[in-house]
Amino acid sequence: MSMVQANARIQPFFWFESKAEEAVNFYVSTFPNSRIVKEFRSPVDTVSGPAGSILTLEFELEGLKCGALNGGPHHAFTDAISFVVPCETQDEIDHLWSRLSEGGQEIACGWLRDRFGVAWQIVPRRLTEYVQHPAAMKAMMGMVKLDIAALELAAKG
Repeated sequence: MSMVQANARIQPFFWFESKAEEAVNFYVSTFPNSRIVKEFRSPVDTVSGPAGSILTLEFELEGLKCGALNGGPHHAFTDAISFVVPCETQDEIDHLWSRLSEGGQEIACGWLRDRFGVAWQIVPRRLTEYVQHPAAMKAMMGMVKLDIAALELAAKG
């Protein structure tokens, strides 16, 4: 874990209707070096569950501190906020794409929405370098899941 992540003052916080525990378990099983840090069970009945059910969780994804809440149906995720996951290899892209899109929705240009509604960008680490080349940018715009070899080839012209 980097010092920046360990000492970050700003942390993502996920609002789920009632599936925070399921989602967090899914995320920590998907990303290596991830874990649940703490859970808080509500002492009273809430809109998202009975007394004794999970209300909040603290967790880490690859060292990034996060929180999750079972907050009821008041808010939904949108694509206006997404999590970017830079990948070194096509195998890594393929694995994360398959895992995160299962039960969710593939969108375009490396974007997907998981089964909980959270938007992710599964991209090559060198994406910004590739898309500086017009042919690679055009190639990316035609892809759903990104293909590193095709982007590299297009970038070379």
